[in-house]
Amino acid sequence: MRKVKKYAPACTHGIIALLIGLLLISPILYGLSMSLMRDGDIMSYPPKIFPVNITFDNYIRVMKAVPIFKYIWNSSAVSLMICLGQLITCSMAAYAFSFFGFPGKKTLFMAVLATMLIPGEATLISNFLNLTQWGFADTYTGLVIPFTASGMGIFLIRQFYLSVPKEIKEAADIDGCGDFHFFVKILTPISTPVLSALAVYAIINSWNQYMWPLLMTNSDAKRTVQIGVAMLKSSEGVSYGLVNAGCMLILLPSILFFIICQKKMIGAMMVGSLKG
Repeated sequence: MRKVKKYAPACTHGIIALLIGLLLISPILYGLSMSLMRDGDIMSYPPKIFPVNITFDNYIRVMKAVPIFKYIWNSSAVSLMICLGQLITCSMAAYAFSFFGFPGKKTLFMAVLATMLIPGEATLISNFLNLTQWGFADTYTGLVIPFTASGMGIFLIRQFYLSVPKEIKEAADIDGCGDFHFFVKILTPISTPVLSALAVYAIINSWNQYMWPLLMTNSDAKRTVQIGVAMLKSSEGVSYGLVNAGCMLILLPSILFFIICQKKMIGAMMVGSLKG
């Protein structure tokens, strides 16, 4: 009886967590179900939650309607380039704000933080005009450049760097280790959790972009997945099975990426909460 009483609360909490999890992912599950239905079954009354006859015709129609795998490749390439750019620029800027002393350091850092308050829509047109004038329209460069730096990323990494014991830097200076070698050989390896969290954040954000790729791309060669899904809608009407099949195809890479990297994200959050 004691064992039953001891494990009963844990079992109850597990069931509640499972129900909440199912509730949160229910839109995705219903979208998956709709992608496996025919249009007639989707529009029938009463509405069907589960497909009566499972069909993969919607996925075949998506592949014929748009080059969806080309769009997935474009989004993957753009997301990885943005991620790499943010990791380099944000970590180097955070290093300067953490370990260097220079006039106007606090003012400049506050200016960096202020960029987080500027909505992306406010700079959309100016960035578009500048990059188009420079010849970067419909190129990977034009899709990547405006997002290779992040005020949030600089702040996040700087907070982690401030938690690193100063004795490590002092010992490196005594041993004759320069700033570049200290940054690359010592600081970067111990910063893996926070860098991983920033990488996941940057990739997911860039993967979900819609307005900027819509402005910058003119051909299938550079269009991203969000534009591809929007192209599945026609002026004559919306095929919900077709659209949901496209959504499932573009959701799969991001879900797999999140599942693989979730431990890194949780580790980064724990580090920040313990040392913050």
